[in-house]
Amino acid sequence: MKIDFQKDKNGLVPVIIQNNRTLQVLMLGYMNEKAFLKTQKERRVTFFSRSKNRLWTKGEESGNFLNVNEIQIDCDNDTVLIKATPIGPHVTPVQHLVLAKKQPRDLSMN
Repeated sequence: MKIDFQKDKNGLVPVIIQNNRTLQVLMLGYMNEKAFLKTQKERRVTFFSRSKNRLWTKGEESGNFLNVNEIQIDCDNDTVLIKATPIGPHVTPVQHLVLAKKQPRDLSMN
């Protein structure tokens, strides 16, 4: 797997995290090359946190890790999909429905 980290001026690529069992999208984060290599080596999702300006392993404070099952890269080599098994509590489908009800329904681009 060869990701083109040079396409972004900050060396970051978007990473979609998907629940390996349910296929529900859990989150979107960004990785630089160091975060990607650490994720591959440890088989736990690590992002580059833009707000903390450092590597951040999901669950490092809460214990709610994302264990990697599969990594896929798109055809342009600049976006990553990770299928992961969540360890600990994450947003459940019921919580997702509650969140969706609180969001505005109009998604028009006006």
